[in-house]
Amino acid sequence: MRPSAAALSLGGLLLLGSLPPHQAAAVDLIGQDAFGDWTADAPGTRRLIRPQDLPEPYATVSTSDGPTVVAQPAGAQLSVPSGFHVQKFFAGLAQPRNIKVAPNGDIFVSEGPASRIRVLRPSGDNESVATNTIFASGLNMPFGMAFYPATNPQYLYVAETNRVVRFPYSTGDLTARGSAQVVIPSLPTGGHWTRDIIFGPSQQTLFISVGSGTNTGEAMGDRTAAQIAAIEQQYGRGAAWGNETNRAVVLATGPTGYTGVRTMATGLRNCASMAVNPASGDLWCAVIERDRLGDNLVPDLVTRVGWKNFYGWPWYYPGPNEQPTLAGKRPDLRGDVKPADVLIQPHSSPLGITFYTGSQFPASYRGDAFVTLRGSWNRSRRTGYKLVRVPIENGRGTGWYEDFLTGFVIDQDRVWGRPVGIAVARDGSLLMTEDGNATIWRIWYQP
Repeated sequence: MRPSAAALSLGGLLLLGSLPPHQAAAVDLIGQDAFGDWTADAPGTRRLIRPQDLPEPYATVSTSDGPTVVAQPAGAQLSVPSGFHVQKFFAGLAQPRNIKVAPNGDIFVSEGPASRIRVLRPSGDNESVATNTIFASGLNMPFGMAFYPATNPQYLYVAETNRVVRFPYSTGDLTARGSAQVVIPSLPTGGHWTRDIIFGPSQQTLFISVGSGTNTGEAMGDRTAAQIAAIEQQYGRGAAWGNETNRAVVLATGPTGYTGVRTMATGLRNCASMAVNPASGDLWCAVIERDRLGDNLVPDLVTRVGWKNFYGWPWYYPGPNEQPTLAGKRPDLRGDVKPADVLIQPHSSPLGITFYTGSQFPASYRGDAFVTLRGSWNRSRRTGYKLVRVPIENGRGTGWYEDFLTGFVIDQDRVWGRPVGIAVARDGSLLMTEDGNATIWRIWYQP
């Protein structure tokens, strides 16, 4: 039975009651109806977008319409499913992005534009912050973080926009106990700046996501068949070249970086965030897709990512459909494009993904993925600005995704939150960063 929506939380005050203004009722939206906009958002609303549902390119004009971010208005409410609660956990950050929880429960937050990593120690009841310190500063746009090994870690790895470093770490450290050690000295820069990192199940492989430098490889130029063959021999099937070399990919290396960097997967325009499904060991990406083809193209992706797989960018998008500006350039790749597990409303900008590994939520949520949607800037009607649940069955996405937390949109112009990072806290609640008003929100279950 579908849970009903409950309106919650204002500035740390727990609120329960009716739906907020503009809040829709939970429904199933399929095909054209699933594109919609923020006015159809509600906890429990499910969407299914399939390749056959996609419109023709340029069916609508492309717009540039970023939101006006305002402070949380008086009376503004967030909504989550019945039995769940949401409360402001911490405020006063500097554009918080990724969030990771250490084995002892300490919360690490990357503040990319502020060039630092912050650590927050929760109170004994997990409802507030007891200690707030800067773990490391002077970094170059840090985003991704990973503890190594996963239990009793000795290092905190940090992905800067141009390299990967690690800091000596022991459980409970609130500041770095040593200077940064370089693991990967050079990553491509420019364009998409976020770099996420995560260790595979064996802890022997470090994955690094690197987004594209452009929208659709506009400055790549052409290459001969022989040149393309040589590029693919080195960088993988469907690899881009020129200013997009080693871009739109997931890379892999060992814990020290001494083994060199190899290509794990290609054609992922911007795998902004990664997660490993603990049940299957599969790597997953939340992917921000391309712009400038209209309101309802191209859908963003949440998908499993396999070794040596190609996911389309820049020549194809889900279908596989050919990128109009690159028509006829790579017909040999059409049959190699791997389908995505889940298609998300175009321009929603998924920036965070995690699998629910706690035991506080009902059993039906365990093993599912949660994905933050930071929100559109290039769509005539707003999408995103919410947290969604991606059901997982037999290790795969079902194609559906479900609104879980909504309410950050005030109207077509104004929003008061832009979700980014997501992590499971030590008590099984969810912690979500948003960089509009630089806050962290805690979501827990208590029927």
